[in-house]
Amino acid sequence: MNPGEARLAVAIVAGLHADARRAAVEEILRTVPGSVALHHDLSAATGRAVRRTVRDATGPLDSGEAPLVNDCACCALREDMVPELLRLATGGGHRLAVVELWDSVEPQAMAAVIAAEGAPLALTGVATVIDPAMMVPYLANGDDLADVGLAAAPTDRRTVADTFARQLEYPTLIAVTDDTTCDEPADDGDLALLTQLTPGARQVRLDGGALGPALLEGFDVEAAAIRQHPACPLLPQDSDEHGVSTLVWRRERPFHPGRLHAALEDLACAAARSRGRFWLADRPDTLLSWDAAGGALCVESAGPWLAALPDAAWEMVPAERRVAASLDWHPTHGDRCQHFTFTSPGLDRDNLLALLDSCLLTDAEYTAGPAGWKHLSHAFDDLLDPVV
Repeated sequence: MNPGEARLAVAIVAGLHADARRAAVEEILRTVPGSVALHHDLSAATGRAVRRTVRDATGPLDSGEAPLVNDCACCALREDMVPELLRLATGGGHRLAVVELWDSVEPQAMAAVIAAEGAPLALTGVATVIDPAMMVPYLANGDDLADVGLAAAPTDRRTVADTFARQLEYPTLIAVTDDTTCDEPADDGDLALLTQLTPGARQVRLDGGALGPALLEGFDVEAAAIRQHPACPLLPQDSDEHGVSTLVWRRERPFHPGRLHAALEDLACAAARSRGRFWLADRPDTLLSWDAAGGALCVESAGPWLAALPDAAWEMVPAERRVAASLDWHPTHGDRCQHFTFTSPGLDRDNLLALLDSCLLTDAEYTAGPAGWKHLSHAFDDLLDPVV
């Protein structure tokens, strides 16, 4: 790319609430001169293609079809999105291309695809559009996307709740609308839930004309990915407002695998949303991630704790993770810790604290040390790779 050559600013707008998302895109097209919107309608996927449209403030400019890839509508979107953006960039005359994602498509993966392309595309913003009155209904919805017609691929096993949570927590902009489809408008509790779950994100009200300019301010994909990594996520802070609470629970002692496994269902259902990282006594080197919404829980390995790595490997770890680990470094356990956040209306803090603490090793179990912990039950072998 030659010095001074124009780039096409690209912004992503996501959201499960299609009407609210569409209203946000229309506002951007009205308020940002030279803006166009690209949308792939995955609901209209035929046996061979996904419908693509390009429009500006005056109406449709172009339409076409993206062929399915391995019978996957979301894969068709991935394959077609960048070529279409490049076509808009080379055609000239456009200041901003808004990628309006279909209902259940998450912005993180699409942001990575666009950022990887580089010039002449410049990812300048990511926003999710939220009707606050839908916060609780979406986060409480444990239905599989496939069961409600929102699956993006034949192998899509996500739920409504966990998809909504990731759409909410990734961007740095939250576009808030009052155009509710609920019987009751949003109240202070809905707004408190939104604010507690999106620390660091800027809220922009629709109909004020601020969303479009905000999407031109820039977006750091690498920093956003780090904020989502289980080792150093940007998690909610302890809070209690308008009947909505966030409990931050941190401990240095490992979990007893059997007692924690027995409590999984109760813990997953204890809050509308919970996230964090933890360590099990029988897996002392493995950083485990906790991700729950709508009563559905995902527990996964996120690689080794820094304390389990040789010194030479530390240079390969992002600086942000090394800094996060150093803030809570334990003289014996290193960065191994329990760090959970539970956010919900009507959160039962006392019972939740008691349940979490009961899952830790007792004094006698802790005194046995790592050699003794190896003989504890490997209760998580049904969720993770077996302990060897």
